[in-house]
Amino acid sequence: MSRKTFYAYVMTYRGGDVEDAATHFAEAAFQDAQFPKQATDYDEISSYIEMLSDEALNAQAFDVLWNSYETKYV
Repeated sequence: MSRKTFYAYVMTYRGGDVEDAATHFAEAAFQDAQFPKQATDYDEISSYIEMLSDEALNAQAFDVLWNSYETKYV
């Protein structure tokens, strides 16, 4: 059984409270055609986010979401 990608996990936060950091991150990832959708590796996604330097896809929200993802799927 393959584990869920980080992107698929993050998409579960779409449609929530727009003030919520996870929802904001999910919406931004959805809108970003270059987001690494098949990735399950922290370093790959983290590097992308750091290179992008986008306020909506910020490292703090990513770290919180990654910790939650890791607890469930890694």
